[in-house]
Amino acid sequence: MLITSAGALKKRLKAAFPDRELIVRSQGQVRFIRISSGMQKAGAALMASLVGASCLSMGALALSEFSTRSEQAALAAREAQVASAASKVARYREDLNGTVADLARRQQFIEKMIDAHIGELPEEAQAGAAATGKAPEAADKISAALPAAGKLAQIKAEQVALVERLTRYADHRASLASDAIRKLGLNPAPMMARARSKVAEGGPLESLATGADGSLDPRFQRLGLSLARMDALESGLASIPQVQPAHVAYVSSSYGYRSDPFTGGAAFHAGLDFPGPMGSPIYAAAKGKVSFVGQRQGYGNCIEISHGNGLMTRYGHLSAFGVRVGQDVDGGTRIAAMGSTGRSTGSHLHFEVRVNNRPMNPRPFLEAARNVQQEAR
Repeated sequence: MLITSAGALKKRLKAAFPDRELIVRSQGQVRFIRISSGMQKAGAALMASLVGASCLSMGALALSEFSTRSEQAALAAREAQVASAASKVARYREDLNGTVADLARRQQFIEKMIDAHIGELPEEAQAGAAATGKAPEAADKISAALPAAGKLAQIKAEQVALVERLTRYADHRASLASDAIRKLGLNPAPMMARARSKVAEGGPLESLATGADGSLDPRFQRLGLSLARMDALESGLASIPQVQPAHVAYVSSSYGYRSDPFTGGAAFHAGLDFPGPMGSPIYAAAKGKVSFVGQRQGYGNCIEISHGNGLMTRYGHLSAFGVRVGQDVDGGTRIAAMGSTGRSTGSHLHFEVRVNNRPMNPRPFLEAARNVQQEAR
């Protein structure tokens, strides 16, 4: 079959390239030029090879140009990738620096709040991140994706958890102080109103912020407000008479109705009388500011201490003064000496508690205040 195909091909080639004779006339002479089939085939083959070589050369040239362009494109792509990676590294470093600065501002806020309002950090508030599992879990995810940022995320989570615990701690103490004040028959609301008032305030500006733009994280702001409320209520509680003003064994005259020691008639006694030796020490019943030192009719030598929120204590029949007007005193501070000046039958202290200048029975304060103060702590 192959022989038959070869024969058929040979016949086709012979038919395509038959023997040819060319008649050439030149200068009156006639010549015959014979071109055989083989010569025609050889010429066709030569032309085909030349065309093929030309095509190969052009193809190689085109391929070389395409390869060059591809390499240039690849190089440009690699350069773009390097530039993009460098940009990402720069942004990442900038973000880390910003995060570190934010963490420093947050830490400063926390430390200032603890130092100003709490002092030594309570044991129940030291657990920090143990207060919630959500923040550490988020920090773990960040750490897995970006190890360099993971530690910062963990610190931030612990800070937020500590702030939340401190807020709950402050709210708890404020609630205890508020309940204690109510047990003494007083309203804690005026104490809060006084704390929120803007009367006679000032000082250099020391802004507190957790963001670079001066903003304050709402959770940190909530902590500040809770601590301020706690301080106002505990300060109000500490200003309520809770210290025995004289160290004596008994009270010689109680608050309310009595027979007047001079006239024997019915009279109202606005305080408690504590009898004792002349010159016995007299103590401030609570912290406050001395608002009066001098003589008042019926009281003789007298000292008055303002405790805020309309609360005032009065100490009468004194033999000597130990404080001056405007002086700040704490509960238990020695302020005077016992005497018998004014309308008095013997050495004793007349002690009053007044709210908005209305006398109140001092006994419930002195009996209950010390206990509820301990409960509030």
